[in-house]
Amino acid sequence: MALTKQTPIVVLLGGTSSEREISLKSGNGVVKALQGGGYTAVTPLDLTADIPAFVAALTAHKPAVLFNALHGTDGEDGAVQGLLKLMHLPVTHSGVLASALAMDKAVAKQILRSVGLDVPHGLTCTKEALSAALGIALPVVVKPVADGSSFGVTLVHNDNEYQLAANAVRSDQPLLVEEFIPGREFTVPVLGNRALPVIEIVPKPESPFYDFASKYTDALHADFVVPAVIPETLTRRLQDMALKAHTALGCSGVSRTDFRYDPSKDRAVILEVNSQPGMTALSLVPASAAAAGISYLQVVEFLLREALEPNHGR
Repeated sequence: MALTKQTPIVVLLGGTSSEREISLKSGNGVVKALQGGGYTAVTPLDLTADIPAFVAALTAHKPAVLFNALHGTDGEDGAVQGLLKLMHLPVTHSGVLASALAMDKAVAKQILRSVGLDVPHGLTCTKEALSAALGIALPVVVKPVADGSSFGVTLVHNDNEYQLAANAVRSDQPLLVEEFIPGREFTVPVLGNRALPVIEIVPKPESPFYDFASKYTDALHADFVVPAVIPETLTRRLQDMALKAHTALGCSGVSRTDFRYDPSKDRAVILEVNSQPGMTALSLVPASAAAAGISYLQVVEFLLREALEPNHGR
């Protein structure tokens, strides 16, 4: 089926995860772009905890395709993708398995390491076991195994900060404790089978890394340098690694791979792969796409067209 200006499109947004407000911004941005581009049958739909009502609303709207602007639990971990697959409704971004793999940072690290990509050394543990007894040299980064937008991510400099890290996590899910990689922070979106321009992320002094405030708070928002001012050899290396990660996890549509680069060791390390990157006014994918001459609307249209292909996300 071809995408036309009259194609019935539902934009999934909101949800019940800790990233609900970000999803609303992403989704409303997509709706605005499509309507501004002349699409006449665009409907935003909030994923609430009332799944029967959600299914009834989807059935009533009869969409030809859905744009998934959800973030976090249920929206990008394979759950809603599985529901939509059962309903035979095409949806943008990655399918069930790739979404679940990318969301589980511990499993994703194992897969990335298996194809020769460098990831941080570390281990998983419970909140109760989080302490200096783990034996990982400080500083370390503590993060939930399955969450996004840097929720609950803490940089631990000394033994006393382990409790602060445990308190920052809102759920009882397992935690990742990883070596801290010094140096510069980069990210590379992949759109289809193309790596977009590398972005360097420069957090404000108040933010130790690209945390939630750096991503979504105007006053603390990190600066972007796009394309990153780095040697061409490093640009190609990061882009090749992002493409390899996208493929290894089976991602579709668009993904974004986050890196730390330690120039003293010439070491580029993948922190994580985001299979459902943000589409807000402050998000990285639109910024990188713009540097490649691709508009926000063109990114949205590409994802919708790809979702309508027969074997998308399988």
